Amino acid sequence: MIALARKTIIHEWRRFLPVILSVGFAGVLLAVQAALVLGIFGTAALYVNASSADLWAGYPGTQSVSHGRQVSADAEFRLRMDPEVTAVEAYQWVDGDWVSDSIRSAGVPVYVSGISTAADALMFSTVLPADLRRRLREPGAVIVDKADLGTLGVTVGGRAWINRQQVHVVGVLPGLRGLGGTNVLSSWETARTIAGSDARDGSTYYVASLADPSRAPIVRQRMADIDPGFGRLEVWTARDFALRSQLQWLLETGAGVAVLFMALIVTLVGAIITNQSLSSIVSASAREYATLNALGASRGALARVVLVQACILGGLGLVLASVVSTILLALAAFYQVPVAMTPIVGLGCAALVAILALLSSVMACRSLMRTDPSILLR
Repeated sequence: MIALARKTIIHEWRRFLPVILSVGFAGVLLAVQAALVLGIFGTAALYVNASSADLWAGYPGTQSVSHGRQVSADAEFRLRMDPEVTAVEAYQWVDGDWVSDSIRSAGVPVYVSGISTAADALMFSTVLPADLRRRLREPGAVIVDKADLGTLGVTVGGRAWINRQQVHVVGVLPGLRGLGGTNVLSSWETARTIAGSDARDGSTYYVASLADPSRAPIVRQRMADIDPGFGRLEVWTARDFALRSQLQWLLETGAGVAVLFMALIVTLVGAIITNQSLSSIVSASAREYATLNALGASRGALARVVLVQACILGGLGLVLASVVSTILLALAAFYQVPVAMTPIVGLGCAALVAILALLSSVMACRSLMRTDPSILLR
């Protein structure tokens, strides 16, 4: 039956082409939708994932990086007291209002990240080149994403004001685009000036690196019971804090719920298209199946032919979806659309499409079971 299914597809490929295209279309929809979800909501954890810190310390109950509140400067000492901590630095988050010479009537909401300018700093260590980090040492120096220059109404070297504090753009860094606002990098000192506070007020977060990053959960657990003398403080591993930030945006905001709803619709559309394509193929082959049934082939054997055909067509559709999705995601990345894909998510999309094709073939077999050799007499 496998040989029959394979030869039927080869000799009548034009008839099966719509099924391959429909499976491929469903796969592309799922993959692109998943990549957009990962890319858009991954920006909520950009500050964590682009840094090499193993532990984050902030105000208890903080659900997302952007929801941080000020913690005492004593928190830094609590982190340094742990024997496994090798470095600690402050990270200042400031919600700002950006005004430039070309944007004076209405400001642009920005998120200012005040970071250390040391050569071995932890924050944004994986994306910020050393020369750009050094340039942040100038008072009022900031870095933005190149794609945001138009939104901010400024060019490299141009000046602007954040919360009425003058800043100037010293460089651009791709990959900084944020969710809900424009990300701006500055030195910790510049951020404090914009926030209108000083070092004695503490910082939004303190991040730390460990001698052995794999022991982060153990060290975090050891810091769970923090002496009240260090102020209100909670410690998370970088992985947990990134996941917490993404889930907060995905599950507790209207945008996140809308994206999940859209993903559900895409899945349903893909299932319906695949099912209808396979059903139409089985219906169009009703007379051939009736002939084989009249020649002695059992309905179970014919059903196996349909299932084998579905597996072959599903596999070809997945190959097509992989090629088209790769091209589309590469184009999206080139034009700085926030997309991301991981091997696990990619395999999950492929498995879901394969399951849809298999279930559709099972449903198509129902019409096959009703096929009777008597239709050859009509």
